Amino acid sequence: MTDKTRKIAVLTGDIVGSTALGPEKLERAFNALKDCAETQAEWMGESLHFTRHRGDGWQVALAEPKYALRSALMFRAALRSEGSEFDSYIGIAEGDITGPLESNLNDQTDGVFTKSGQMLEWIKVEAPQLELTLGHASAGATSACAVLLGQMSQDWTPAQAAPLIRMLHPTDTPTYTEIAKALGKSRQTVAKALDSAGFRSIYSALIDIESNKSHV
Repeated sequence: MTDKTRKIAVLTGDIVGSTALGPEKLERAFNALKDCAETQAEWMGESLHFTRHRGDGWQVALAEPKYALRSALMFRAALRSEGSEFDSYIGIAEGDITGPLESNLNDQTDGVFTKSGQMLEWIKVEAPQLELTLGHASAGATSACAVLLGQMSQDWTPAQAAPLIRMLHPTDTPTYTEIAKALGKSRQTVAKALDSAGFRSIYSALIDIESNKSHV
């Protein structure tokens, strides 16, 4: 790996049922994704270069690839917090790039962007019988974890997603009391929502994956 080469993760998504959502709700979905990308830029130390493409598609680049699964879950939570009809397929890939990222990711030609898009297409076209909405183009634990986390998260309700957005921050996790105050809910309501969403298991899985990746 040269001084000008670095590893990133790319998330490529398509809004689920975009035609049925209609133009107004589709804009809501993209605004939620864009706001989520801006929040995540604080974790990564740089912009995710959120880019919309092909009408209902989107893509981001992560400077910290170890956070790829966490990022995907946060994007899903951001959508679900808008309503149960909002969701996105997400394909993830990791790989090297040379040089700076373009502000418009549609202009990127590095292989990792193609690989992420191919992962998305595999989820949607090649494996519909598996009912996947999230996939990682890797082998082993990370790929398996993506499948399981995708299954756990695809039925999140808006009430579950709202506190999850806050709890998924990797280094600045608020207390249940702080989240309850921000949402105008009781602490018990927040705790029940997070428990029913499987947050403790999700948190443990993410920490284990991220810790192992940091030593690669």
